[in-house]
Amino acid sequence: MHIGIIGLGKMGANMRDRLRARGIEVTGYDRNDAVTDVAGLDELIEALPAPRLVWLMVPAGAVTDAVITELSAILTAGDLVIDGGNSRFTDDFVHAEHLAATGVHYIDAGVSGGVWGVHNGFGLMVGGSLDQVERAMPVFDALRPDGPREESFVHAGEVGAGHYAKMVHNGIEYALMQSYAEGYELLEKRDDLIKDVPGIFKAWQRGTVVRSWLLELLVKALDEDPELRDIEGFVEDSGEGRWTIEEAINNAVPVPTISAAIFARFVSRQDDSPAMKAVAALRNQFGGHAVKKAD
Repeated sequence: MHIGIIGLGKMGANMRDRLRARGIEVTGYDRNDAVTDVAGLDELIEALPAPRLVWLMVPAGAVTDAVITELSAILTAGDLVIDGGNSRFTDDFVHAEHLAATGVHYIDAGVSGGVWGVHNGFGLMVGGSLDQVERAMPVFDALRPDGPREESFVHAGEVGAGHYAKMVHNGIEYALMQSYAEGYELLEKRDDLIKDVPGIFKAWQRGTVVRSWLLELLVKALDEDPELRDIEGFVEDSGEGRWTIEEAINNAVPVPTISAAIFARFVSRQDDSPAMKAVAALRNQFGGHAVKKAD
């Protein structure tokens, strides 16, 4: 199988590497000449055998809209576009309809795994018609972790379902990180009693009910900087967290924990708290998200 990837940032480049390592031929395009395989979208489309499979890994919103519009003019009937970025699920409806006008198919894929996915594999949540999902399954199987498919891949439903699932996933992620971060601050505050905060988190990695990959990443961050002195307690919030709360409001579903985690990130922009340093460190560990370095 031969696919094209548009967008070779942290995630896109790692996905290209993982696919190639698993026998999938990949041609990638990025505006950065240092990482691209081809000079432009036209050259990318020419390099792919018809019917084509094109995977997008570009920023959500206006950038994705522009790429979809450009692709609709150069792809042909029977081609398939997969949006693996963090688009809002409502945008999927628009993109699918736009491409369908020229006979081009569309799948939305929520992707999790961060900068570690190239080695560990990526968790995948996809939305689209069954026939198109099955068509792309060799790619999904190459990207996901080894092991039972149902533990790392789900055909969540029709178009939009993949990004909806990823939106909720990220809302949960916000709440989990905030819980670890608040625990970190409480332990760090009692320096009269607690003498080894990193050691406590390290000891929780085996046999406890709070063990998780996020906990392991916090341990890694504390190993690198035990008091998180090099990180400023400023944390950005991505669109998915806000969209999760908006959906909860629209559907009368109470999400107090996720909501509190979002508002805590707003607090981080006003006060350099130890808890928000921990959240910033976690985001940097799993996703390579930029952190503000302390002066």
